[in-house]
Amino acid sequence: MENKFLKFDLLLPEENAYIKLIWWQKIFLFLFFCGTFYLLYSHFFLKTYTFFYFFSTIYFIICIHKLFLVFRGIVKNKEIKVNEIEIISNREWPLYTILLPIYKEKEIFNQLYMAMENIDYPKDKLDIILLIEEDDLEIKDYLKNYKLPSHWRVIEVPDFKPKTKGKALNFGLKEAKGVYLVIYDAEDIPERDQLKKAVIGFRKVADNVVCLQSKLNYYNPNQNFLTKWFTAEYSSWFDLYLPGIDSIEAPIPLGGTSNHFKTDILKELRGWDPFNVTEDCDLGTRIFMSGYRTKVLDTTTWEEANSELKNWLKQRSRWVKGYIQTYFVHLRNPFKLIKKIGLKNFLHFNLIVGGNFFVLCFNPIAWVFLLIWIFSPQKTYFPNIFFIIVTPVLLLGNLIFVIINILGVLKRKWYKLIIPAILSPFYWLLMSIGALKGLFQFFRNPHHWEKTQHALFFTNIKLP
Repeated sequence: MENKFLKFDLLLPEENAYIKLIWWQKIFLFLFFCGTFYLLYSHFFLKTYTFFYFFSTIYFIICIHKLFLVFRGIVKNKEIKVNEIEIISNREWPLYTILLPIYKEKEIFNQLYMAMENIDYPKDKLDIILLIEEDDLEIKDYLKNYKLPSHWRVIEVPDFKPKTKGKALNFGLKEAKGVYLVIYDAEDIPERDQLKKAVIGFRKVADNVVCLQSKLNYYNPNQNFLTKWFTAEYSSWFDLYLPGIDSIEAPIPLGGTSNHFKTDILKELRGWDPFNVTEDCDLGTRIFMSGYRTKVLDTTTWEEANSELKNWLKQRSRWVKGYIQTYFVHLRNPFKLIKKIGLKNFLHFNLIVGGNFFVLCFNPIAWVFLLIWIFSPQKTYFPNIFFIIVTPVLLLGNLIFVIINILGVLKRKWYKLIIPAILSPFYWLLMSIGALKGLFQFFRNPHHWEKTQHALFFTNIKLP
């Protein structure tokens, strides 16, 4: 059934994630894993320690690179700011398309509807497209109780594989009428003036800027420890890390929602990869490869932080799997990628997209080996030099993670989240479990979209 979609998809097969790995990548990974197992064998039986020296060096470089980008986001912040006077002074507002891909979201649809209707933008200039799946009978029945306004449209996405958000968005893009286009998820509550800020923001930037990424954060940060950790992570990612990437003009991995696009250019770029389960990260890379740019817009969309561990792991493993897909898709021809984005940005791409999942996968392995060394009576497998060199790198990586999260919550003035941010190495363990699950799924079930359940918060929403 998956081949059927290739007739609809505008991206060529070699440009999307339909194929996991091409021939040379399979050979490379085979040799890489063989080399890794040999280094492990030599570590235990030949008493050579190349394995940890090699991987610890990569780990150290990625962590320092991320800390560098976070500090760039603090001292060299170039995000687009729009003030109230600029909004009031503007009189002309272009047609704006809003895509709302939902699947089995009956419990939270009323909140989504109210959030969209609460947006401060002329109703006759809104083109809201609700994207529902053909087999979602529950939401179809639920919508019978709604008389949607004239600026709303419902598009039914045919039920064939891949069953992903990217596929649904492509059906919406095909019907989009707006000059600009934005995506919101089912649980999103954007700031009321976000669309107006985006319109003015596009007028303030260079013509080659085709996407403005809004910041994301959570409206239920204090529900439990998981939501506190998640909020600290999001605060550092969207308020510091992405602005840092923006400041060095490197490819920005988009967030999955609140991306504002120039519609005509998005159609020129052929929309989203329906086979990639983080279609946003992939699109951000393709925008940069095509000579266009993304900027961070100083406005926030509030979302629901996942509060149940099982549900959170599904979401995290999908994100990591999509980053792996994006990484290998764009490295099918490394020399072509270097030619398009330059050697410097090629290295940034490897450290940002590849580095994020590498660190999460390597972190628990390093801790296990360290614990083996600590509790080994004879310290047979690890000499003192192992402890001297590898342990500080591992501790430094975790310290950097803590510092980044603390800086994120301070930026948002979430002062009650400082203690959870200090304890975030425990959260990093959960992230690593999700990453290893995502890595496993990349090989076993790459196009499967693990549905995230929403409406799990138990308090009334109070936006800052």
